[in-house]
Amino acid sequence: MQRLFKAATIWSPGAKNTSALLVNDGIVTAIGESAVESTYDEVIDLGDAFIMPAFADGHAHPLFAGREMMGPQVKNLQSVEEILAEVARYAATHPDDAWIIGGAYEAAIIDQGSFDSLWLDSVISDRPVVLYAVDHHTIWVNSKALEIAGIDAGTKNPVGGSIARRKNGEVEGTLREPAAIELVTKHAPVRTLAQEVAALKLATDALLDVGITVAVDAWVEKGMAEVYIAAAKSGELKVDMNLCFLAEPKKWKDSITYFQGLREEINSLDEPDRLRASTIKIICDGALSAGTAALLEPYLDQPDSHGLLIWEEDDLLDAAVAFDALGYQLHIHAIGDAAIRQALDAITAMARINPASDRRPVIAHSQLIDESDIPRFAQLGIIANYQPLWTYLDPMNKELILPRLGEARNNRQYPLRSMLNAGVMISFGSDWPVTSQVPLQALAVPVHRQSPDGYPANGWSKKEAITIEESMQFYTKNVAYQLFRENSIGKLEVGMRADFVVLDQNPLQINPHDIREIKILGLYKNGIRFK
Repeated sequence: MQRLFKAATIWSPGAKNTSALLVNDGIVTAIGESAVESTYDEVIDLGDAFIMPAFADGHAHPLFAGREMMGPQVKNLQSVEEILAEVARYAATHPDDAWIIGGAYEAAIIDQGSFDSLWLDSVISDRPVVLYAVDHHTIWVNSKALEIAGIDAGTKNPVGGSIARRKNGEVEGTLREPAAIELVTKHAPVRTLAQEVAALKLATDALLDVGITVAVDAWVEKGMAEVYIAAAKSGELKVDMNLCFLAEPKKWKDSITYFQGLREEINSLDEPDRLRASTIKIICDGALSAGTAALLEPYLDQPDSHGLLIWEEDDLLDAAVAFDALGYQLHIHAIGDAAIRQALDAITAMARINPASDRRPVIAHSQLIDESDIPRFAQLGIIANYQPLWTYLDPMNKELILPRLGEARNNRQYPLRSMLNAGVMISFGSDWPVTSQVPLQALAVPVHRQSPDGYPANGWSKKEAITIEESMQFYTKNVAYQLFRENSIGKLEVGMRADFVVLDQNPLQINPHDIREIKILGLYKNGIRFK
């Protein structure tokens, strides 16, 4: 069936605005006057609305988010007392849960983000409690969880992780980075496949609600891909997903056969665009808020610490070469300038070893970059995936990061304009549930670089600001390029898939601070209304 869509403005990255779109069997077949002059079966007149390509999230954690939605809701709570009350409420209403697992608490409400197990013990001490911090590189646990994990004053920090301790050497209750977190979480009960699919459905529904039809799960551990496969086979997976298999230091070689088997199974599914698994996730460092991002110069509050480089250089290069040779795209977490340099060096060496190919490696977050390294992104064809909602002085930045970095380094974060001037490809992602998955809340933040109430008055490092149209492109066309899908999604042009979102206002014509108030009137996938 041929449908003619009409609206006040139809926007597509790099194209002239129009007001008509012809769609046949889910594909755009004509635009503008040629669409109006064509033959069609139905007219859908959306009046004064604004149409743009549906959003694509280039870095998120939907399954983690769905799991959190099923646990105690501590996100956005602003005091320890509020968090404890929610944990107590959840525990009382879920007496059969062997473990209480939830997130994501705001670490910045406590000095240096270190939370004590005794606080959780005060509301529940007979069952283990595990709460993830908003950075998802940190957990806060009660004493029962520490006991089950066998963690005590004599437990050494694992390589690539840290265990917070009281002044007397006792374990405090805060563990940072996957190597330390796993000491506890490996003892938690395994969720059933049905529970996992239910969590994924909650997450994908939440993505569709905010106009996202394509997303990347940027941290897929053992057992998670199976959830996506089950959801795809049952029809529960409504959002197109690209999975990033997590490769871990020293363990990655043992995972290759497993990853290859999953990729083959996913490639054999009936709808090849619904689920893809062509990417390897590598975590090079931690987070600035936790003091675990790897820095070239030491932290001000810990002059003996440069943070954590999770991979040894030779192991990282070996992994990059092996996975690249198998046709996987690299998706590297690197936040501190030392980790970013390590990632750049590994990709440089890998490209010299392996034959030339269309790789499109991704460095996610790219938060604090040494200025001399910025041109290397473009030289190596690296995509910098940024989280636009982080590009202002949020509470975590002001309370936890600024004191650790000092003002000069702090102000070098998120150099979007410098990256663009150097010819770097930028894509956007939410890192949900670390922060909100709602693109309309994030879209204008890198434009004004202020908090919702307008702080600071002139914007934070305003010289790194971008335009709203650039921001819209980074959330659509550029994510499509990251996913090797630039010929099917991310634009509204002839031959492209008719995935688009209908807004009640034009983001290009209103105050950037008002963009977060725009309402979604409809979401279309393959020309069919989903929401």
